[in-house]
Amino acid sequence: MNAREDAARPEARDGLRCLVTGATGYIGGRLVPELLDAGHRVRCLARSPGRLRDQTWQRDVEVVRGDVTDAVSVAGAMRDVDVAYYLVHALGTGKDFEETDRRAARIFGEQARAAGVRRIVYLGGLTPEGVPERDLSPHLRSRAEVGRILLGCGVPATVLRAAVIIGSGSASFEMLRYLTERLPVMVTPSWVRTRIQPIAVRDVLRLLVGSARMPSEVNRTFDIGGPEVLTYRDMMVRYAAVAGLPRRVILPVPVLTPGLSSHWVGLVTPVPASIARPLTESLRHEVVCREHDIARYVPHPPGHPLGFDESVRLALQRVRDARVTTRWSSASVPGAPSDPLPTDPDWAGGSLYTDEREKAVDAPPEALWQVIEGIGGENGWYSFPLAWSLRGLLDRLVGGVGLRRGRRDAQRLLVGDSLDFWRVEEIEPGRLLRLRAEMRLPGLAWLELCVEHDGTGSATPHDGGRTRYRQRALFHPHGLLGHTYWWAVSPFHAVVFGGMARNIARAAARAPLTRTREREPAR
Repeated sequence: MNAREDAARPEARDGLRCLVTGATGYIGGRLVPELLDAGHRVRCLARSPGRLRDQTWQRDVEVVRGDVTDAVSVAGAMRDVDVAYYLVHALGTGKDFEETDRRAARIFGEQARAAGVRRIVYLGGLTPEGVPERDLSPHLRSRAEVGRILLGCGVPATVLRAAVIIGSGSASFEMLRYLTERLPVMVTPSWVRTRIQPIAVRDVLRLLVGSARMPSEVNRTFDIGGPEVLTYRDMMVRYAAVAGLPRRVILPVPVLTPGLSSHWVGLVTPVPASIARPLTESLRHEVVCREHDIARYVPHPPGHPLGFDESVRLALQRVRDARVTTRWSSASVPGAPSDPLPTDPDWAGGSLYTDEREKAVDAPPEALWQVIEGIGGENGWYSFPLAWSLRGLLDRLVGGVGLRRGRRDAQRLLVGDSLDFWRVEEIEPGRLLRLRAEMRLPGLAWLELCVEHDGTGSATPHDGGRTRYRQRALFHPHGLLGHTYWWAVSPFHAVVFGGMARNIARAAARAPLTRTREREPAR
């Protein structure tokens, strides 16, 4: 039974069978759960399926190994598919990326036609009006060519063309984030005056999902964008306002060529030069929607498309907490489309500084947990008491809580308890204590204390098990002052956090294990 006959069955009429390429990428990883929520069945084609193992939706999809440049694997992935999403491109893979994009698009279109796929959906780049294709940046030129190849492959195609996508993990957004947060005064390339029509990632995903059900006669491109046209300078100024940063001083100069400005971006941000260069080259051109025909086929719900400020607010809303909840044992981060994903690159989601320590402990896990749960208050913080006292005094001098709050109970902690100048954010009895700082800081800070054991049950050093103590301090800086603060105090971390890890391990080894009362439910 082929795809069309199978789709005619009553049980298959509602949900479509969708193939998603690029599921380990920025858009693909966020599109999959949206398709599942819409009632569709999803198959993912990935070169490295293991990269999807920590996605919360991984068990709800079919994952096949393959590459879009390999016709055999693409043919297998296309079998019994109704809609095929093409969400890959070779940006940052080397000088021959245009040829790689061209070959992959041809293979994808040919195999989709051979398999009887009913529609291809592709997300490309918005191109400037009146500029010959040969004068475009290689990045935009290649994306335009891929769109043309897919439109001409014999399968009805929807080609969505977007400019800057606003959402945590988007390379364009991350470049905007780092430039704005790290530089209160900027000497910038002249392309900061370029007019751009950004769009929220939530709107992009909504339009991608809706495009699956377009009428069969539709085979064309659609320009998609948010409700506002802004210069890059406007976006930096408004990002700063939404993020609560002081107003940025931006001084455009004409001498920074796209090549030089990509090196400048590389110095200021962690976005790789192989990605920054094509993005900055593309910013030479004005990218504004010339039509809004997509609304005829995928109507906008109330409140959409989202404005720039709301898009940024959503991108910043949960990213800090979501990145912090990624622990040693799991990279799974469920959440909204604006939130970070396990497959996002390390440079996505803003800066997150960490100090990690690990110690083997000559004691059962219960003894180590007993020390961890008793930390703070009269028991102190197990390292350099003078430094902790001084930090508490400084905090009080600037209007903070200092160390005066102590603890509610000498032995037990509950979620929400104050603990000196920390707050208990999460507690997993016997395993994890996460504290959120409530001292005055130019950013957000957490401290995680974790018990690990490689055996089963309550191990001792004599039964083959091994107890380990793991400690992690995290800091999400706010503006340039936050980065300066971290680097100013980092020389003391070896004494404060290193000593803390050593002394907690020693205290667990020599402390008698006491029976604790039955634990109350965590608040």
